[in-house]
Amino acid sequence: MTSRVMMISPAISAALREARFDDGSPLDATGAARARSAAGSLRAAERTLVSPTPRCRETASALGFDDTVETAPTGLDVGGWRGRRLADVSAEAPDAVALWLADPTAAPHGGESVLRLCERVTVWLDEVAQLSGRTVAVVEPEVVRAAAVRALGAPESAFWRIDVPPLNAIEFSGRAGRWNVTFGRPLGHAEGTTH
Repeated sequence: MTSRVMMISPAISAALREARFDDGSPLDATGAARARSAAGSLRAAERTLVSPTPRCRETASALGFDDTVETAPTGLDVGGWRGRRLADVSAEAPDAVALWLADPTAAPHGGESVLRLCERVTVWLDEVAQLSGRTVAVVEPEVVRAAAVRALGAPESAFWRIDVPPLNAIEFSGRAGRWNVTFGRPLGHAEGTTH
């Protein structure tokens, strides 16, 4: 059985604009407006899943997915860095930030390592692969990165080299253990007929 999972990254929030580690901030006015304007640009799916963060829930709602179930994974737990600007953390603890960016097993912030996130997302993606039909999941960008790393068989060190812009659709098609990835289509553009 072939599964199709379209992951949608959330619209922009104040935390993203300020280069801050997400602290549960909602979408800003521009992000909410862009998400509302993209409503209706996606074909119907058998199910829509949403990460539990405010910006993912608000993006899903703005896209018209009001009957969603929060079963998609949450993003990377950044522990004590939550809500802080990356520039500030880098100035105070440059070695810790460098270690975190270079070593997928490191979690100097006291939260979760990139490796652990990739493992968590892989389990979830394998579970979704058992469902029939098409799934749309509004998830944090780091969930998309983790899924892409594992789907492509790339090392976890490639995690930070995958760019996931706000309000983009990334599609995974295949089955557990064997996925193809179609990267980055901004929402609001008509879906291709190859899906």
